[in-house]
Amino acid sequence: MQIYTRVGDKGFTKVIGGEKLAKDSTRVTAYGELDELNSFLGFAMSFLDNDSLFDELFTVQKLIFDCGSDLADPSMKSQRITQHEVEWLESRIDDYSIIPDEVESFILPGGSPAGSAFHVCRTIARRAERAVVAFQWTNDMFPEDLKFVNRLSDYFYALARAINKWDHQIDTLYDRGGKVFHKEITKNDIFDN
Repeated sequence: MQIYTRVGDKGFTKVIGGEKLAKDSTRVTAYGELDELNSFLGFAMSFLDNDSLFDELFTVQKLIFDCGSDLADPSMKSQRITQHEVEWLESRIDDYSIIPDEVESFILPGGSPAGSAFHVCRTIARRAERAVVAFQWTNDMFPEDLKFVNRLSDYFYALARAINKWDHQIDTLYDRGGKVFHKEITKNDIFDN
């Protein structure tokens, strides 16, 4: 199989369906950011030795790829990320969120090598989200893709903190800010309004 096509020599690439777009278009940027996230996730996984967590993270990698495929398909003929995948990710966030001690302030990213790597995944996911938001202002897309990308950063944050807890690493609190997380406010309070 030939890897290079020479289409990129003039700054273009082809998306699903064959349409040629500039490599810096919002569509290509959005799914490119997800590709970078997926690559770094593979790197972060190399720090783990937990088979059940590997299986879950392989699923997350496939879902990130699916989301990128949704974004790379201007025809929107098939939707790979649905509300089901968003809710599955939310359930994983909820499960990991109860493992570490509660905090009311920001924490400084770090901890064990694995925990630190998943904090980097969180920030790459946020950058990917910004790219998807920029894309959606001028393009049609499935709303579940943006929801999914939004949840990814929360997922990696919760997972990084859980891994640090398992690795006996104590979160370092950012002590120059005030209380930002409030125990008395729940999801139900937010959704009821």
